[in-house]
Amino acid sequence: MSNLPDEAFRDTIGTIDEGGKRKFIFPKKPSGKFYDYRKIVSYVLLAILFINPFIKINGNQFMMFNIIERRFNIFGFPFWPQDFYLFVISMLIGVVFILLFTVVFGRIFCGWICPQTIFLEMVFRRIEYWIDGDRGAQSRLARQEWNAEKIRKRLIKWTIFFLISFIIANVFLAYLVGSDALLLMVEQGPIEQASNFIALLIFTGVFYFVFVWFREQVCIIACPYGRLQGVLLDNKSINVAYDFVRGEKEEGRAKFNKKEDRALTGKGDCIDCLQCVHVCPMGIDIRNGTQLECTNCTACIDECDHIMESVGLPKGLIRYASEDEIAKKEPFRFTARMKGYSAVLFILLSIFVGMLFLRTDLQAVVLRLPGQLFQHKGEKISNVYTYKIVNKTMKDYNDIHFELIDQKGEIRNVGKQHFKVAKEGISQGTLFIEIDEVLLESDKTNVKIGVYNGNELLETTKTNFLGPRSFN
Repeated sequence: MSNLPDEAFRDTIGTIDEGGKRKFIFPKKPSGKFYDYRKIVSYVLLAILFINPFIKINGNQFMMFNIIERRFNIFGFPFWPQDFYLFVISMLIGVVFILLFTVVFGRIFCGWICPQTIFLEMVFRRIEYWIDGDRGAQSRLARQEWNAEKIRKRLIKWTIFFLISFIIANVFLAYLVGSDALLLMVEQGPIEQASNFIALLIFTGVFYFVFVWFREQVCIIACPYGRLQGVLLDNKSINVAYDFVRGEKEEGRAKFNKKEDRALTGKGDCIDCLQCVHVCPMGIDIRNGTQLECTNCTACIDECDHIMESVGLPKGLIRYASEDEIAKKEPFRFTARMKGYSAVLFILLSIFVGMLFLRTDLQAVVLRLPGQLFQHKGEKISNVYTYKIVNKTMKDYNDIHFELIDQKGEIRNVGKQHFKVAKEGISQGTLFIEIDEVLLESDKTNVKIGVYNGNELLETTKTNFLGPRSFN
């Protein structure tokens, strides 16, 4: 049995008309059980999104992605350029998790968690329903001439949208440059913080353009994840799906007639009311099967359940289900593909946790100065080195000095022997290592150097020490 009647199948994008111009969608205001759940999830996530950059743990911003200065904070853990491998692994973990989640649950991330969907559906569209009205009123207003009513509604809506876009841009900037820099810009004004203020205006313009004009086309055209789902989904993935077996039956869809028994006529349970189409924020017909535009927002489930209940038919004509469950009545199974993604995710998580435990708060690198030979200083051999110390913490180290470990000798720092490394700071300089010639067993000796703050050993590093035996 074919679940997609040829004459009903849509092969065009709902946001573009036949002439290739932008076509705006006016979805019906959703309501129902899943929509109520989505509102709770959305407002919790919005609260987290707005609060995150202003939370600090041990002086570190909870979440920050400062690409310009190459500083990242994830859950309060600072990641420096020296920790880039950790950042890469954490991003890989996120990608693999989304892949696994998509293979199992389809594009549910887009409809329930994605910031673009949450802002559009739970903020901007709700304001639009409040100002312009529901689907029919919005459609009429769009066709209406520019009279006083339309100008007033458009000005109110666009002004509110701009203010919200400005607020979102501030939060977005706090993630990129840090909340301290954002608050400093507010305190000093746009002239003193011109670069950040220009960035703020650019972000405001981008968000305003997206939520006023581009809208759902972000999910259809711009978002790479939307394209990725095409190669991830299969017949066993759980999606928002139309039960074509029950909806079509032998005679297909038909309008509801309360005087007939549909079970006897062979007509499908779909009464072709098109409410699932009218409520869809992406402008698709879920009855045409899984489509790239579908974000699994569940608006069609709520609407269809309401219609089924009103006509006395069982709910669940549109529901979360896999194609195999609908067509073959097969229960969900954790497939080999899902197990493979789970294994990769577990391995990456194990590596990441292990590296986190090995990561130190202070990183030291000591390298022998290129092109410099050793020097004789009486009975001692001297090598010159450069050092670099990175303090990844939010506390100052005021008594940093070097000592040789497992090797007799002396380290002389050029400048002060004991120096300070400020919080989130870097200290660089030159030092000499001197070792008695009789203690050198070969032309190249590995030496271990300890970096101390007072009597506390903070970090160890290794380097090579050259001696005269290399010329024997």
